[in-house]
Order: sequence, then C-alpha cells, then structure tokens
Amino acid sequence: MVSHDAPVSSVPAPALRAFGERFRGRLVGPGDEGYDEARTIWNGAIDRRPGLVARCSAASDVENAVRFAREHDLRMSVRSGGHGVGGLALCDDGLVVDLSGLKGIRVDEENGLAEVEAGVTLGELDRATQAFGLAVPAGIVTHTGVAGLTLGGGIGWLTRKHGLSVDNLVGADVVTADGQLVAASADDHPDLFWGLRGGGGNFGVVTSFRFRAHPIGPAVLAGPMLFPLERGPEVMQTYRGWAAEAPEELTTVLNVRRAPAAPWIPEPLHGVPMWMVVCCWCGPVEAGDAVVQPIRALGPILDLCEPKPWLEHQAMFDGAVTPGWHYYWKSVELDELTEPAVAAIVDHVARITSPRSYAVAFQLGGAMSRIGEMDTAYAGRSPAFDVNINGVWLPEEAETSPVPAVLEYIPYRKNDATALRDEDFHRHPAAADDEEGVGRVALPHQVLAVLEDLVLGATRDQGEVLLGHPVEVLRLGEQLLNGLH
Repeated sequence: MVSHDAPVSSVPAPALRAFGERFRGRLVGPGDEGYDEARTIWNGAIDRRPGLVARCSAASDVENAVRFAREHDLRMSVRSGGHGVGGLALCDDGLVVDLSGLKGIRVDEENGLAEVEAGVTLGELDRATQAFGLAVPAGIVTHTGVAGLTLGGGIGWLTRKHGLSVDNLVGADVVTADGQLVAASADDHPDLFWGLRGGGGNFGVVTSFRFRAHPIGPAVLAGPMLFPLERGPEVMQTYRGWAAEAPEELTTVLNVRRAPAAPWIPEPLHGVPMWMVVCCWCGPVEAGDAVVQPIRALGPILDLCEPKPWLEHQAMFDGAVTPGWHYYWKSVELDELTEPAVAAIVDHVARITSPRSYAVAFQLGGAMSRIGEMDTAYAGRSPAFDVNINGVWLPEEAETSPVPAVLEYIPYRKNDATALRDEDFHRHPAAADDEEGVGRVALPHQVLAVLEDLVLGATRDQGEVLLGHPVEVLRLGEQLLNGLH
C-alpha cells in the first residue's frame, strides 16, 4: 500500500507550477508572505511547518488539491476552523488543504434548514440563523469551526433538546479520496453519510453541510451560578437528582476552576477556586425560573443566570479558550458524577495554580440519547456526562505547563471511563495524537467495513490521502475490536 507520506519538496517543479495554474485560491509556501499566519491555528502549542498551504476559494479547489496530493503521494491535512486541540489541521512538510475561506451561509427559514460552507465558525452561523429566530445545535465557543465540530458529533447548549450537530445534519457535499465531489445524505451515498456523522474527518473533505435549524430565542434563560469550591460536594447532592429529572429544554455545564478575570466576575473573586453550575434553558423564558430554582436556593455567591440574548450566551466563554494560548485536553464520559468523581475533581482543582486551567462536565442525555447506536458513527450515547480536564497555559509559561497535572487524572479515568479520547468537543475523534485518545466510533466492525468500502475501495492505494491517516484509523479499529471481544 502506498504510504501517501511524501513531502511537498518531492514534487517536480513543473507539476507544482501546473497545480498553481489550475488552483483558483492562493498557494502559500515557506518564505511566502503570510506563511506564518497560514500555519497558525487556535492552539498555540501546535507549531508545524507545512510544505504548502492551499487556501481554497471553492469546492473545485478542494477537488484539485486532493487529486494533486494523491498523484504525488503527499502527506496531507485538512483545515477548516483550525480549532482542533490536537492540531490535526496542520502537517509538517506536507500539503494543508485550507477551507477557512469558504464562508457561505444560506438559511431557508420556511423549511428550517441552513446550508453552511466548511470555513464557517459557530459565531458566524449563529448570527445568520438568529436573523430568522433559528439556531443549529452546535458548540459553546463562537470561534470554533462548524466543520470539525460536526464531523465528530458536536455537543452544545441545545444537545439535550435537539440532539448533537450530527443528529441535525441532513446532507453534505464531500470530496472523496479520488478527488470527486459527491452529495451525501440518507438517500445518496448513505454509507458515506453514516460515517460523516461522528466518524471524524477520515471519510472525505466536506466542503458544505446542510442542517436542520430550530426556533431558539432571541432570549434564553442562561448563565452561571458560582459557589466556593469547598461547597462542590454539597452542591452536587442537590444537582444530581435535579439534573437527572430536568426537562430537555435545560442543559447544564459544570465548570470547576479558579474564577477567571472575566468582565462578568467581580474582581474580588478573580482567582478564587469556584464550582460553577452553568445553565441554559431554551424553552419559554418565563418557565425557566422555576426549573433552575433548586440550584438558586442553595445560595450562590454570584448568580448570573438570567434572561439574555442567545448570541450573548453563546459567546460568554470565548475568553476561556483564547486563540494563541497553549492547550492540552483529556476527556472521559461517566454514567454519573459519583462522590469519588466529584472528590477527585475538587482535589485536583484545589491544587491548580493556573488561572486558566479547568475541569468541565457537559450534561448529556435527552434527544441525543434517543438516536440508535447504529444510526450514526457517533457511539456511546448513554453516558450522562462528558468530563473534560483542560490544561491551559500561555506561550511564555512553557516551563510550568499543566500537562503533568492533566495526566494525573488518567489512573482514575481508566477505572471509571466509558470512553477515553484526546479531543476538542468530539471533533476528529477517530484520529488521536496519543494512545489515550482511542477515538469515538460506533461498533468497530462496522467502522472497519465502511472504511474498507469508502477509503480502500477498488483502488486500494487511496487510504492515507485524507487527513493523512485512514490507515491508522483502520489499525485503531482493529485495536478497538480486539479490546471489546
């Protein structure tokens, strides 16, 4: 099998010139103006030097780039929003297919649909859909890319009411490994469509998505209620039963950290270890107060859960994941936040010195859990919480990075986890940077079958063109299969 790992420097000059002549966007290589910008992504800890960045202006550019990479057996990665914590958007010495310039959005208000190109961010999508009183279920940070988030699942404030991002995907335009643009949906290329919904970026390069959009806002009842860290176990005594019985219009996120120096937090609380219960009620605002009252009755030292525009709430935590900071994240899914789990979180957060690192638990269930395990490539829909342990530090703080502290969680996680992976909110789950990130794919035997049909096919040398590692995903699937049987 061809490895598809050649550097761009191996391409003959005439072939490179010919590619440039038929490419409508901009090609940026080492030494070109804008090269450092083109190789910079959200996670500042990622420092890779591509041999060429192909900044696409249309789907036809993507087709040309994939064919070029295949013809010359190039290492290749795909960038859309560039928000993946593992840095899979970039590769050293290879070809980066950059979709960040594909910014088209079309909202069909009458049919409740939104068509979104692959370079669109969540904030851009939210602004476009809210103009019609609609929203697509997505993430919680506005500068996240729609494409990467969706391909891995997509958890956010609307997950319990309307499902994951992939549960609302009704179609996608995809450039396959042979450089052909196809439309995938439940009716056309259904196996490909199955794989796109949670299987990561290994099935093709998606150039546009078609989503269902739902009536939301313009106001929601949302925001955090803050408690001192030491009250965490007490708060959780109430929270467990309350969250388990909560209507699906309510989604909560538990955020445990030193209070950030955010404008919405009074200065005396900056740096104080906190247990935050963040709520988002997407039903009628007037009905939400009674729903959140059990947590409010515990007496938070700061209560910011109030009616506000949906767009404002979506942007509330952008500052916690500022572009250019350094990030190292791990996550685990739990069926419940047991007392030992809460104690472990409190213990570790109490020892955190960084004002930027944190632990966060996303409440799951509701609509996402009613989708069948075999209906999409997003498996394991039964856990109640997705817990992220997120180390964050500034570029100048490399000597004191929190990575060792994050890794201290691993022994506990291995005992209680239902799934382990290194991820950015379920994006590119099938491609992990290290052995802890085992990926989140449905029933490995089906993943292997789909990969064999879609990636290897009749010409079995296509494998490693897309994102550079379908071959590794096959090996990963074999490992998962061996581990489960």
